[in-house]
Amino acid sequence: MAAGWTHGMTALFQAPAVRPLRRFLAWTAQLVRRLGGGAVRAARRGRGFAAGLAAAAVVLALVSGYFGYQLYQQHQEESRNQDVVAAARQSALNFTSLDYRHYDRDSKNVLSSATGEFKKQFSARTKQLTKLVAANKSVSEGQVLEAGIARANDRAARVLVVVDSKVSNAAAPQGQARNYRLQLDLVHEGGRWLTSDVEFVG
Repeated sequence: MAAGWTHGMTALFQAPAVRPLRRFLAWTAQLVRRLGGGAVRAARRGRGFAAGLAAAAVVLALVSGYFGYQLYQQHQEESRNQDVVAAARQSALNFTSLDYRHYDRDSKNVLSSATGEFKKQFSARTKQLTKLVAANKSVSEGQVLEAGIARANDRAARVLVVVDSKVSNAAAPQGQARNYRLQLDLVHEGGRWLTSDVEFVG
């Protein structure tokens, strides 16, 4: 787990699909002109009103379908991002909430939401950490303050999390307040968002 800081929480920003919308509207305008031209020719044959209604119905259906699909995509992205943030918050909480009196349970909580290199590293150090926290009678109580997505798609995400923690041990039985800024990389596996890497970034 590497160190470094990216200066503050990065809020989720998704640029609107300006170019696709412009292309769609340009195509729709072209269709209107074509249908409108057809309506004029039909009017000369006494069918202008019906052709105009047909043209309007086609355009309305296309526009409604386009924006309906955009709203669906937006809803899917919002739902995904909520799942990502919830998983990152829980993972950060597990990682900063450890107690020597039941470290075996706490370490399993960390591993249950982990995967990849992070899971391998944490699992490999579990025995060493168990002895260390027991010898120092260490207790860490974490509290997630903020969490924001730096980037995300349907397969992977990066989340920045701010955590407060009260840490007590044999040398400081009254406890000391600490603040962590963590960068969590997550991947979507088996229908769940799992943490594949954790970095202390501040």
